[in-house]
Amino acid sequence: MKKVSIITNAVAVSALFVLASCAVEDKMPATPVAPAPPAKAEAKAPAKAKVEKAGGDIGLLDTEKNYLILVTKEGKLVTLDFDSKTKVTKITPTPGKMADIGLGSSATVTYEKVKDKNIATKLDYRPAKGGD
Repeated sequence: MKKVSIITNAVAVSALFVLASCAVEDKMPATPVAPAPPAKAEAKAPAKAKVEKAGGDIGLLDTEKNYLILVTKEGKLVTLDFDSKTKVTKITPTPGKMADIGLGSSATVTYEKVKDKNIATKLDYRPAKGGD
């Protein structure tokens, strides 16, 4: 009789734990997981970079390493890389070259953020006083 009582109590305690765990369980609605796009699609069509503009004075221009530093009116330094595709226009407006730009020239640069670099796509400038 003692064994039956122990077994009955064990079953009752087990049932109590099962019922308690069911009562505490949170029911979360099932949300379907969208399949990941194939790797090929990512390689073919990278995300379009956001085009931004910054205006200020040319603080540094390195035509050998193809970068410049623009000093904004707020004093912020923006480092920009450029290449042969970057359109350069004098405000007069006539086409120009990066080598034509003098330090202290006033400029407006359109650029894209690509990974950790700012890539200049267009640069409009007004020569510094005493320059061209």
